[in-house]
Amino acid sequence: MSQTVPTPRTRPEGSARALSEAYDTALLDLDGVVYAGGHAIVHAVESLGRARDGGMHLAYVTNNALRTPDAVAAHLTELGIPAVASDVITSAQAVARLISDQVPQGARVLVVGGDGLRVALRERGLEPVESADDDPVAVVQGYGGPELPWGRFAEACYAVARGVPWFASNTDLTIPSARGIAPGNGAAVEVVRIATGAEPQVAGKPLPPMHRETILRTGAERPLVVGDRLDTDIEGAFNGGVDSLLVLTGVTDGAQLLAAVPEHRPTFVDADLRGLLTGQPEVVADGAGFRCGGWTATAGEEQLELDGGGEPLDGLRALCAAAWTVAGDGACRLDGAKALARLGL
Repeated sequence: MSQTVPTPRTRPEGSARALSEAYDTALLDLDGVVYAGGHAIVHAVESLGRARDGGMHLAYVTNNALRTPDAVAAHLTELGIPAVASDVITSAQAVARLISDQVPQGARVLVVGGDGLRVALRERGLEPVESADDDPVAVVQGYGGPELPWGRFAEACYAVARGVPWFASNTDLTIPSARGIAPGNGAAVEVVRIATGAEPQVAGKPLPPMHRETILRTGAERPLVVGDRLDTDIEGAFNGGVDSLLVLTGVTDGAQLLAAVPEHRPTFVDADLRGLLTGQPEVVADGAGFRCGGWTATAGEEQLELDGGGEPLDGLRALCAAAWTVAGDGACRLDGAKALARLGL
């Protein structure tokens, strides 16, 4: 039986209704979306409060396996976003379920990471251990924070080299912080991969185990993935067959968005979480170009062209349509720098 290949998205979609009304659950990434470096991102607290008061269920879905759901919920509450542990889904929980499906109940698992991994493993009836000499049946690696000792990587390497199955919560190469972009768990995974030549089983976004964990825990029927990363949040939504909202408060900039391959093209684009509270403008074909608001974007021979004026985000949405249409199922190679500069992006 042949499998249907999804048609590449050629423009952001419009919505006559506020997204908080059109979808029952927001599956929100945390770092770069809700907070950065421990501080709430501008407009996040009030936007989420209004979405929640309007009846939208808020779930916080993070690839960061360091903290427990209790700790994350407590932090959100301190920021003014009331949350309980059951509102939080982590890649630690997803990888713990992935491991528990393959090893006996009560099995020992060597942990390279933080408390989030240990709590998630115990929740699934597994025993965290600290040394390759503790006879683990699996190795799991998750973000352990900037103070994670180098010797933890050595323990993972010893066990993996002996043939112990290796799992990773996620492979994000970077993580946003208050001071800038820092190395993420993916960078740490590369240390063990280089030393052993092995490949881990990965659970986190954008892969199916994380989406499965999220749906199991939230029961969402019309979910909207909200994220700042194309290669995790937006690709995860694509893989799960659900819609997505990209917010520009994290690691993705305008140039990366214009060059996005089909699985990295979000359903909607907005500046921040205020986008949940509004409809989304329609991008329409206009002669040889695409119009959104007062802007019209076209694809020239070497660069993307932008005419008109108005809200910068409308211009970005129009540019996306021009770039994604000419790119088809690949990445747009046209220069969009001049057009983005006009928008201040």
